[in-house]
Amino acid sequence: MTILELEENLNELDISGDLYSLMSGGLPNEKLCIVKEDVWQVYYSERGNKSGLKEFQTESEACEYFLKKMKRYARMIAETKL
Repeated sequence: MTILELEENLNELDISGDLYSLMSGGLPNEKLCIVKEDVWQVYYSERGNKSGLKEFQTESEACEYFLKKMKRYARMIAETKL
């Protein structure tokens, strides 16, 4: 999976762009982020910190992990609205 395919999947699942950051870098507040530095990184950005940082060697591994996390997060949000 590529970043473009990841973005398409997130749009198809109707997951709000307010919940994540794709390839923007930095530390946006309270978002799940995916970036390419020396390695691919997926982390939750909160209060200027990278929380739960996971590193991957390939774009595909990082994107699949990111999508799995976003699906779980979106489910939790939907359940709280019930």
